Amino acid sequence: MKKILITGGAGFIGSHVVRQFVCNYPNDHIYNLDALTYAGNLANLSDVEGLLNYTFIKADITDEAVINNLFEKYRFDAVLHLAAESHVDRSISDPFSFVKTNVLGTVILLQAFKNLWMGNWEGKRFYHISTDEVYGSLGETGFFTETTPYAPNSPYSASKASSDHFVRAYGETYGMPYVISNCSNNYGPNHFPEKLIPLCIHNILNNQPLPIYGNGKFIRDWLYVLDHAKAIDLVFHQGKNATTYNIGGSNEWTNIDLVKLLCQLMDQKLERAVGTSEKLITYTTDRPGHDLRYAIDARKINAELGWKPSVTFEEGLSQTIDWYMDNQAWLEQVTNGDYLRYYQDQYNTLLK
Repeated sequence: MKKILITGGAGFIGSHVVRQFVCNYPNDHIYNLDALTYAGNLANLSDVEGLLNYTFIKADITDEAVINNLFEKYRFDAVLHLAAESHVDRSISDPFSFVKTNVLGTVILLQAFKNLWMGNWEGKRFYHISTDEVYGSLGETGFFTETTPYAPNSPYSASKASSDHFVRAYGETYGMPYVISNCSNNYGPNHFPEKLIPLCIHNILNNQPLPIYGNGKFIRDWLYVLDHAKAIDLVFHQGKNATTYNIGGSNEWTNIDLVKLLCQLMDQKLERAVGTSEKLITYTTDRPGHDLRYAIDARKINAELGWKPSVTFEEGLSQTIDWYMDNQAWLEQVTNGDYLRYYQDQYNTLLK
């Protein structure tokens, strides 16, 4: 039985990864470590919390003493590191929190793993899940590959780029078996509604404005979170050590076209007149350092591991909307209190 630590496992992507591993590998024990900050929610994993091969640990990856004690106690064979501050807007107003969690927290995990297994790396692996934003911004053509030079443009992407470099450095310096993956924008169930798709779903349900930065022409490559979890599974079990894999949906949309599609689908599902939701679109002042376009070249993971997205964007988006409509109690729970204050500060609009 392998002991696998998944950090940030109560968050959006992390919860789907935890479920993927707990349900598909009953002979491994999965430890979910999460600080349960605003975006972490154990309700995301209510369906697996009673399984015998699952253990939740509430802890902060920046608490070095606690992390060291946990590694000594449980002797984790592998780490899947997803815990991170991840929202660009928040990084602009509070960059120090991103440095602390994303850089210092990663180094603390690396050091604990190194101290435990140094000189005995057989069967061990540190897997760092990162973002395509470390590569910076693309023009109208081209794609990010695994060899694209890093050029982060926000405090968030700079902190993730730094953590990527530290993982690689521990591999080169100490011989630590590692793998890194850089993914495009994820969407799907359990996504905290500070991000574009769940925010717009929430606001359409409540007839609130749909805030769109600038002219809405910024382009993102969208990846269904369940497909990402399956890709992480493949990379962890079959990927080569000291290797980076880019994981993308090959699915580019401008923000405004995405939101208009979302409006059309929700008008159908809510049995509203066509165009009702689109009238809620409101353009807001653009954020500083807003990258024009992200697009992933995922040919490497497809060729080496046989992974590719399983759903079209329209299918995945429809399933995502259905999940939020069926789980409005979850949505209302996470959009109370601090979220309302954040939303008001960010968009100068108060949810009612």
